[in-house]
Amino acid sequence: MGRNIRKRRSPLAVRAIAASAALAIGGGGLVWANFYASAHESNSGRNTTKAAPAQVATIQCPDVGQKLSNVPNQARGQVDGELATLDQQITAAYQRLATTRDAQARDASFVQNSILTPLKQNRSVIIDRIKLEINRVGGKAPGWLDGLSTCTGQPASGQTNGGQNNGGATAAPSAGASASAGAGAGAGAGAGAGAGASASASAPAAGGGAQAGNGGQAGNGPVAADFVDITKVQPNVARKARTQAAGSAGTFTTSCGVNANKKFNTDNVIVAPGVTNGAHHLHDYVGNQSNDAFATNDTFAAAQTSCANQGDKSSYYWPVVRIQNGTQDFDQNNLGGGKELNVGQIQQVKQAQIKFVGNPASKVVAMPKFLRIITGDAKTTTNGLANANAHWSCTGFENKVQLTQQYPICPRGSTVVRTFAFQSCWDGVNADSANHRTHVAFADAQGNCANGFKAIPQLTMRLVYGFRAPTLTNGQIKNAYAVDGFPEQLHKAATDHDDFINVFDENLMNKMVTCINNGQRCK
Repeated sequence: MGRNIRKRRSPLAVRAIAASAALAIGGGGLVWANFYASAHESNSGRNTTKAAPAQVATIQCPDVGQKLSNVPNQARGQVDGELATLDQQITAAYQRLATTRDAQARDASFVQNSILTPLKQNRSVIIDRIKLEINRVGGKAPGWLDGLSTCTGQPASGQTNGGQNNGGATAAPSAGASASAGAGAGAGAGAGAGAGASASASAPAAGGGAQAGNGGQAGNGPVAADFVDITKVQPNVARKARTQAAGSAGTFTTSCGVNANKKFNTDNVIVAPGVTNGAHHLHDYVGNQSNDAFATNDTFAAAQTSCANQGDKSSYYWPVVRIQNGTQDFDQNNLGGGKELNVGQIQQVKQAQIKFVGNPASKVVAMPKFLRIITGDAKTTTNGLANANAHWSCTGFENKVQLTQQYPICPRGSTVVRTFAFQSCWDGVNADSANHRTHVAFADAQGNCANGFKAIPQLTMRLVYGFRAPTLTNGQIKNAYAVDGFPEQLHKAATDHDDFINVFDENLMNKMVTCINNGQRCK
């Protein structure tokens, strides 16, 4: 069902990596950039005003990979490689944006002329290559690809959210709701962001070492507005759909540890096969121990696993969380780490609970081996929230509040929880798709899959942490935490995401399906 993956690195990819590394500065490649949350903002008690050119906080580029949903199988390996080069170009351009603030203040046209125009030219070259690869194997490259080369500078006045702006919160759909509803599907108690979040959208961040105006010890987030006291958020978790007579109410739990062996890398074999540092941020891995950029289906099948049941060699991986307390970790001088503004102390999860659940409307069928699913969107800061599926909460509050656009500040005795509920409808044919999304989908609020799609066991994951809560005082956040991400995404909570590759053996997968369909609780 999977495909053999082979990749050559293009010369532009190599140059982009070199540019990214060269533009990183300071100890561990930290960029201490001065960004502005608004034209007028409080900063150490002073009201400051900045000219518009100095307000460009990040770069927004059309996500070519997400829009490109129809690529011939013979071209996917090469196209994925070129898409990875587009990401590398954006990273290098963002590094230049972050390290040229003085020049921007002196020249109102600097960002456009020196950053955005060259970026457009470089992207056009890669987009032309993508079109060539598609046409070379008999496909027809869509004409609209040419319109995706232009990027824009974005202010730090809040993330793009597809027209939804309610103080950093998105209403929570019922469990299993369509991702197009705003924040994806809920897990367990529910989903989405908390209504009633009240943090100021323009408050600067300070704590956790010397921080720049856009927050974070590397100067690119998080900011105070990215956090909310969960005790002040109104309950927003919708009631789960009732299981119907034809439904499947069982569960199957697999125990794969908490990455105690510290398997990390900044690859993502799903979206960037064959490309080292294709994720531009660090992942925790549990389950399959051979997942890296160059892994193939054969590699996965032959690998060791951290799962207690050796029939589960699946790969479960997610971006790490770091505390922004002024210290560094082992990757401070590495691409994907400090050189790409992912800094702070990496936090190991205390619990990583992995459970497959049924469908309230129908029985489930077996997942195909090597099925790949990505839930959430690492680029919501520029893409908007259509594919966001982040769920942040605190122990003791999970049945009441789930946040998408903000990180929770938990009260004493409570700690941060990340929850993921993956797409649970499969097209019945493909183990992957060109944009890694269209072969799977969310069920509707009642659990129904769209025509042509079949219900599969829904993967849910619950990650529990033990770090001390940050403090938010007078618009200043101290000891902030944030999920790793692409540097231009500013470490927003909504960029959280999770990845899964199914490597269950056939017998164990069949046991899972039987347990779920019979309403049993199995391990």
